[in-house]
Amino acid sequence: MSKMDDLRAMREARYEEAAARATRPRAAPKIEKPAPEPAEARRPAADPEPADAALCGHRAISGRTCTREKGHAAKSHRYS
Repeated sequence: MSKMDDLRAMREARYEEAAARATRPRAAPKIEKPAPEPAEARRPAADPEPADAALCGHRAISGRTCTREKGHAAKSHRYS
């Protein structure tokens, strides 16, 4: 058998395997509902503003956030 015959046989075997797999019924995945949160967890915290609220918070494409003060006049951001 030549190399091309081997490749053709492998391709046909993969095709037949995929066709057989497609005809088999699949079980639907079970979706579990999350447990309801207690009322205490839904209540807002006493301090609604976190300690970082004084920061700009602008997000870069890389996911880093600006560490300058909120509403800074500088045109650029400092990311960390």
